[in-house]
Amino acid sequence: MTEPTSNRGRRLRTFAALRHRNYRLFFAGQLISVTGTWMQNMALSYLTYHLTNSAFLLGLISTIGSLPMLLFALPGGVLADRVEKRRILLFTQSSVMVLAFILAALTGAHWIRVWQIALIAALAGTAMAADMPTRQAFVIEMVDRRDLMNAIALNSSIFNSARIAGPSIAGILYGIVGPAWCFFANGVSFIAVLIGLLLMRFPPRARRQITTSPFADALDGLRHLRQNRTVLGIAIWLGVFSIFGWSYAVLMPIFARDVLHMGPIGLGYLMTATGAGALIGALSVATLSSYNIPRPTLLFAGAFMLAAALIGFSFSRTFWLSAPLLALAGMGGVTFTSTANTTIQVSVPDELRGRMMGVWGVVFAGSAPLGSLQAGTMAQYLGAPTAVLIGALITVAATMAALVALRRRARGSAQSETE
Repeated sequence: MTEPTSNRGRRLRTFAALRHRNYRLFFAGQLISVTGTWMQNMALSYLTYHLTNSAFLLGLISTIGSLPMLLFALPGGVLADRVEKRRILLFTQSSVMVLAFILAALTGAHWIRVWQIALIAALAGTAMAADMPTRQAFVIEMVDRRDLMNAIALNSSIFNSARIAGPSIAGILYGIVGPAWCFFANGVSFIAVLIGLLLMRFPPRARRQITTSPFADALDGLRHLRQNRTVLGIAIWLGVFSIFGWSYAVLMPIFARDVLHMGPIGLGYLMTATGAGALIGALSVATLSSYNIPRPTLLFAGAFMLAAALIGFSFSRTFWLSAPLLALAGMGGVTFTSTANTTIQVSVPDELRGRMMGVWGVVFAGSAPLGSLQAGTMAQYLGAPTAVLIGALITVAATMAALVALRRRARGSAQSETE
């Protein structure tokens, strides 16, 4: 019995980018590697809270790990526009792999201390400051422009499939054999992405002649950002979203242990619920990429969904209510970020894509230190539920401001056309 044509077409639209061989290699390697990363993230956050028993220090460690993105993502984007992207990724992924093995060895030998966690987090964050903009700008070299939004959404599906599997596995593994094996598994997982990168094949291309300095390239990128109102507006909105909306994730160990009283396995379940919703959101965006749905519609729908879900979550005191609310938050968050990423990439010329993805890294991942610090500080003094509620309300306010600005801009364009 043959599959209905409509079902085959729908599936093709959802996974259109996988028809490109290089992207298939990238997809498979990243799915394994990011699963390991989520295992380490979950285990490391719970280990940190266990060692410190401090919401502030939990936020501070997350801040230290994310701070290099704020400082070095734009230089990383400049590097991505000047050096072959695959070479950069081979170096950054290998570096983070080695750090995971070091963390596993220290933890397994019971030598782990908070300062060591902070140092490893800072070094890994520095590598990722070059990795993130390069990886984002690398996508269009693996697929054609027509499949770019689909590929970006599928990248989010990788991230969130791993968010489902990784914390669940880590929660069980942590409870049975301890956190060191979670860190070791993460180190092993990088082998898959390294193999995928080495197996990729690209047609010969002329080497771009570079006549400007890295500093001049960075200034050129910032100049373009200032002049491109679409990219600038999304960058500001995305920064507020990351600092006050997305920062709820750093407080999950507190909710798991002190609010819902579920321990490390419960933390795995909570992160899995967020990942499940985010995966649904990513696959929905991948499917919708073939339709003519205005990107602003997806941006506002995602932002409002995240904020509303977090408001509800801040009042929940049971797992069975918290889990579906986190799933909605994950769905809204990935809908917003995937659409924002695509909008930025299609709004800039190819030669500036690395630098604009550096800007993306600064405002999305780079602002995470501020988000982690404010969330941890508010949770320390006001409690984790209040911290999440305040962040969600600020996200609503920023989204309303973006909606007003968009309508004002639309009215201005309409008046210009009639004059």
